[in-house]
Formats: sequence, C-alpha cells, structure tokens
Amino acid sequence: MSNDNLQTILDRLANNLKRDVLVQENLNSIRQTIDTDRVVLYYFYRQWQGRVTSEALRSSDLSIFGSTGPDECFNGEYAALYEAGRVRAIPDIESEQIEECHRNLLRTMKVRANLVVPVLTSGGLWGLLIAHHCSGPRSWSLSDIEFMEQKAGRIAISPTISNN
Repeated sequence: MSNDNLQTILDRLANNLKRDVLVQENLNSIRQTIDTDRVVLYYFYRQWQGRVTSEALRSSDLSIFGSTGPDECFNGEYAALYEAGRVRAIPDIESEQIEECHRNLLRTMKVRANLVVPVLTSGGLWGLLIAHHCSGPRSWSLSDIEFMEQKAGRIAISPTISNN
C-alpha cells in the first residue's frame, strides 16, 4: 500500500471521527436542553433510505440505534417538504393526522410526541434531526424548535458533513 493510499484512509477515518464527535455533542446538547427522552440523527445513505446513526438517550432501554423506517412511509413527497425546510412538531401521535404506517412506526419506538428538523447541506437533504418524547404527549415550544434548527444548521455546515 502506498503512502498516498494510507494517508487517504487515515484522513477518511479522522474525518469520520470528527463527524461522529460533532454529531454526538450536538445530540447530547439538544436532549439536555429541551429535556426530552431521545434525540436521533437519521442519515440518508441512499435516496430516502436511511437509518439512525447516532442517538442521545435519557435511558439506554430507549435505544433505536441502527433502526430504519419503512420505505413506504418516507417517499419523495415527504422528502421534498423537508428539502424545502419543513419542520414537523407532533405533540401527540395518537391525535395527530399522520399516515398509519408512520404512527405504527412511532409506536414501535415508544414515541408519543416528536419533533423533526431537516439537516440540509449544499447537496440537499442529508438527514433528519429528531427529538422523541416517549413518556407522554408534549407541546413543543418555539424555543425547542429554534434550538433544534440551530443545531441542524451547525451539523449541516460542518466540513465533515457537507463534504461527505
């Protein structure tokens, strides 16, 4: 293996580590600041197919690390809304008008209320920053939403994300 190849691999590993640390610090900050049960980063590895790649938890039994959503629940129509900057705050999944597959997915993850903010890079919709409140319904405040948007913006402009 040439020194150039080895350096490329080392650079990639260093950037991945920087990205992971940046994301984890932001998720921890969000979870503590808005005082919710779980905050996750849902990363799109293929067009509108993704998985939970990072999480911050109130309790380890709430982990959904590696989870993917059913493909029929998130399609180009929903992606276009988030690409346009949509923020979705659901105070109670049981009373909100949402697709049944979405409600069932949230139920399996023990979610009762959620807040979804897009992570938008120059390349488009990179992922979703999501706060889950599992212990009951929750009204999301404007400050909760603004804080999540601010953190999503920070993640999006990081060179370790935007060059990914």
